[in-house]
Amino acid sequence: MERRTDLLLQQLQKRILILDGAMGTMIQRYGLQEEDFRNQELAAVKKSLKGNNDLLSLTRPGIIKDIHKAYFEAGADIVETNTFSSTSIAQEDYGLSEIAYKLNFESAKIAREVADDFSSREPDKPRFVAGAIGPTNRTASLSPDVNDPGFRAVSFDQLVAAYSEQIEGLLDGGVDLLLVETVFDTLNAKAAIFAIQEVYEKRNIPLEPSEGGVPIMVSGTITDASGRTLSGQTTEAFLISISHVPLLSIGLNCALGAAELRPYLKVLSDKSPFNVSVYPNAGLPNEFGEYDQGPEEMSEEVTLFLKQGWLNIVGGCCGTTPEHIAALAKSASNFPPRIKQALTQED
Repeated sequence: MERRTDLLLQQLQKRILILDGAMGTMIQRYGLQEEDFRNQELAAVKKSLKGNNDLLSLTRPGIIKDIHKAYFEAGADIVETNTFSSTSIAQEDYGLSEIAYKLNFESAKIAREVADDFSSREPDKPRFVAGAIGPTNRTASLSPDVNDPGFRAVSFDQLVAAYSEQIEGLLDGGVDLLLVETVFDTLNAKAAIFAIQEVYEKRNIPLEPSEGGVPIMVSGTITDASGRTLSGQTTEAFLISISHVPLLSIGLNCALGAAELRPYLKVLSDKSPFNVSVYPNAGLPNEFGEYDQGPEEMSEEVTLFLKQGWLNIVGGCCGTTPEHIAALAKSASNFPPRIKQALTQED
């Protein structure tokens, strides 16, 4: 693990690293049906499982493997595990909380196998696996009931327990780093980070990547034109809230396209002592909830960030495909990585 961490840090010094694109967008291309989300273990589950994409790591692992391959072939340096909703909390909707660890372990194993294969074929371009840790479908800061503003659908301790189980599975499956992503509520993210700290302490894993620790990426979501997360934080407040941990990177993903993320990404580039990442959607969704922005148009918008020297890691979120990632990788190869900022007393 330490050797791969060192390799990752070395690569970040040399160039802008490429993250993969959307998993869900690629899965949609297969036109899967209910039976694709079931195997013998899941045959007796009464609820519909179609759309629970994380299950495909168990029921159709070949599809997940092929998607990882497609992104690596397009130029990605890092792929995310198929675990965005692989917490006991998120799986509770399907009555599948008890398989959360297995989902993470098997998903990490699939991505690890593909990454190792590409790394062995191209030793000068090592490939890495990020354990994807989604926000869950509950928020710790806000009430889902307008008539009871003090109510919370989940507690901090419940989130920590669920995230700890997910992290254990991802680490056992062989991920190189952990990615706490699509953060709409910083309290949820703090629970994930606290869980990481507890698991690392138990496993004697250093928090500091330069000391051989498993690096941590965090990526937030600006939900609308107000420039705030769903729980009301500005980009700078979000950064300050999680800067107590030695992160590998902080960044933004989802909700908006590259053009809309521009002012908020600048804040991170100006203020962050960490590497900065971005993986936008392929523009804004149309009236059918689909994404129309093509690879070249998206690449042109992201190139504006690259010219400003704002980025260390770039990829794609909703609506992006290997074609988008190939265009981003081509553009990013022409620019040096962002130089990290040092925090001063004035900051």
